[in-house]
Amino acid sequence: MDAPVDEYATLGARAEAELTVRGSRFCAVAIPVHDRPECEAEIASRRKRLHDATHHCFAYRLGPAGAEWRAGDDGEPAGSAGRPILGVIAGASLSDALVVVTRYFGGTKLGVGGLARAYREAAAGALERGGRALRILCAVLDVAVAHDAVGPVMRAVAGAGGTILSSRYDADVLLALEIRRSRLEALRASLMEATHGSARISVR
Repeated sequence: MDAPVDEYATLGARAEAELTVRGSRFCAVAIPVHDRPECEAEIASRRKRLHDATHHCFAYRLGPAGAEWRAGDDGEPAGSAGRPILGVIAGASLSDALVVVTRYFGGTKLGVGGLARAYREAAAGALERGGRALRILCAVLDVAVAHDAVGPVMRAVAGAGGTILSSRYDADVLLALEIRRSRLEALRASLMEATHGSARISVR
């Protein structure tokens, strides 16, 4: 069975780029995000702050495989803005990324093809300036073990590449551990082996 996907590329930082085509200004901002409400809030904020602009077109991808996405043309001809922006994000293999391209109309119509090129180029400029970062997905385990098992447990955690977030010594030793999702089952097996099956494990 394939290991769970636990890392993917996202934007390194918020960044902006601007493009002028036949009098129209295309002002793009690329923003690292975590979820849909954050995307919607950023888009609404952009619309409010730049209220004199003609269009605020956008696209975003969310999650390890970019499975959640949305693209909006904001009054531009269908498929001329949101989809080209989304294509740039997907083409860069980025997720948890939002791009909003604000257009100030310059008086000359560009046609669907011209608009698509302009929105695509502006989005690409902002994404390039934002750079890339790796996002790691982790799981947190709560583990209870006997006092005499702490040594073997610590070695098992270190061997799996895990981190001990907290520990509390009571009747048992209570540990909170963090591990990459792809290594979760390996760590669980190591903990059970280290404690001869006595560890009590729950995953948050």
